[in-house]
Amino acid sequence: MAEHSEESSSKPVSLMEKIVDKLHGHDDSSSDSDNEKSEPSASSIKANIYRLFGRERPVHKVLGGGKPADVFLWRNKKISAGVLGGATAVWVLFELLEYHLLTLVCHCLILSLAILFLWSNASIFINKAPPRILEVSIPKDLAVNVALSLRYEINRAIAVLREITSGQDLKKFLAVIAGLWVLLVLGSCCNFMTLFYIMVVTLHTVPVLYEKYEDKVDSFAEKAMTEIKKQYKVFDAKVLSKIPREPLKDKKH
Repeated sequence: MAEHSEESSSKPVSLMEKIVDKLHGHDDSSSDSDNEKSEPSASSIKANIYRLFGRERPVHKVLGGGKPADVFLWRNKKISAGVLGGATAVWVLFELLEYHLLTLVCHCLILSLAILFLWSNASIFINKAPPRILEVSIPKDLAVNVALSLRYEINRAIAVLREITSGQDLKKFLAVIAGLWVLLVLGSCCNFMTLFYIMVVTLHTVPVLYEKYEDKVDSFAEKAMTEIKKQYKVFDAKVLSKIPREPLKDKKH
């Protein structure tokens, strides 16, 4: 009788354990489904975040990826510091010390040719091998590819200028005029070497700072773009809409 009572008491316990396990399994599955439902919502919220210039890719991909992007974003600090230090040395040499480019090239060529010439002749008396001078030649495929790329960029620039002068896109026209005006002001303040050095320093500082403070910059840019659009609408309503425009005539081919 005691054994029978123990078996009867163990059955309810096992049934209760099964019910509890099923309930836990149902809760886990429901929580997993809730997590799966929340993931798309999080991704959709992330996709709706405003990004500067409407970009959809990371900063590294926008800069072209590869080694140049690594240099601009300081992924390899030694190379980035070397490039920035070399540009600084060149700027100090030509701007602060007023050393001329042609003079520097001639001095370097005279020094290198003199060293190689003396080494080649002195190797006979020193009983050492003469210097190995590498044969350098530009491959035909590389020259053709560079020429084709340059031709493509020039044609694209000409097409953009033609589109701007046609008077169909006012925003692009104003953007180009503003960019040329900024270059005009910078050109009047500094020469080409200083402007080139400013560009190098900007490329080595602005992208890495933007990548570090991306969210703050994008939120500020969103507010600024909203305000600019409001001001542009006011300017369009008061000024641009009152400018008379002639209808485009159909061209006869």
